[in-house]
Amino acid sequence: MQIDLSGRTAVVTGSTAGIGFAIARGLAAAGARVVVNGRSEETADAAARRIREEVATASILSVAADVTTEDGAQRLVDEAGDVDVLVNNLGIFGATPALEIGDEEWRRYFDVNVLAAVRLTRLLLPGMMGRGWGRVLNIASDSAVVIPAEMIHYGVSKTALLGVSRGFAKAAAGTGVTVNSVIAGPTHTGGVEDFVYELVDRDLPWDEAQREFMRSHRPQSLLQRLIEPEEIANMVVYLASPLASATTGGAVRVDGGYVDAILP
Repeated sequence: MQIDLSGRTAVVTGSTAGIGFAIARGLAAAGARVVVNGRSEETADAAARRIREEVATASILSVAADVTTEDGAQRLVDEAGDVDVLVNNLGIFGATPALEIGDEEWRRYFDVNVLAAVRLTRLLLPGMMGRGWGRVLNIASDSAVVIPAEMIHYGVSKTALLGVSRGFAKAAAGTGVTVNSVIAGPTHTGGVEDFVYELVDRDLPWDEAQREFMRSHRPQSLLQRLIEPEEIANMVVYLASPLASATTGGAVRVDGGYVDAILP
């Protein structure tokens, strides 16, 4: 299967590390011009340099912008130019007992995990529709379907993102633009390592800590290990390509069989 995104411009939010970085690198390897985004110039530029080192043919632009604000989102759009692929990857998570999550924390999770994606989609979708081709991909989570007791605010925000994806897919019906969400399962990133150690003994070596986390907190995973970011990126690159032209309005799972259902 040959995926060729030459001539396409892709924006990946929160792409300085983890899943976002893997997605940006994967899109660059497929030939897309990729806009790497982070809040600081230092981290965005460093991610761009790393991709150029790892992908000899990469065409990369780094844009430092806080897309949780209207000004930041507009700056990213203005610097990116015509965008063909939007990957809303930016997200936050953390463990907090349900009854201790205050209003401000609920608002923060919705601002970052939901509204930032809505705002960028609203800004970029009309251009894609006018050109007759485009891809919007929202990185969701298994927590959207299996709400985790230790972070219901995160899970609910990702549930909202599934609805956002379906709604914008309807808005783009018949235009050649597809909108999908990707349900990522428990994935091995630096942030997840910190999260794992919030729930298991910090004195355990990483391999043991990972196994204990999966056994105690994610026992329904069929993969029985954390997913690597590149495995999420592979699905995103496919969905961003012309090969996925008939997939829209969907919630596509890369969850290691974590969600115990035939459909999301």
